[in-house]
Amino acid sequence: MIAVNVKNGELSKAEINAYIAKGKELYPEKTIEAVDITLDGDYVDVDYRFADVPFQRIRRITGYLVGTLDRFNNAKRSEVEDRVKHTLS
Repeated sequence: MIAVNVKNGELSKAEINAYIAKGKELYPEKTIEAVDITLDGDYVDVDYRFADVPFQRIRRITGYLVGTLDRFNNAKRSEVEDRVKHTLS
């Protein structure tokens, strides 16, 4: 369900659905969470708010960019365990 806020007037359900459809067309890779529509005479300002995107941290380990070590074989896991971690002290 997309939350819709209309300011400074009223819109028909068909108009609101058209603005939502346009947002989905403009941003197909994002999930629209809410739409703020502000009416100003003949002008309409539409602001789309999107759902947060899950973020996975990646690290550079032994020359590879990885998020987790679950896809490493035993030799690569051993290499990770044997590496020297440097500190500033």
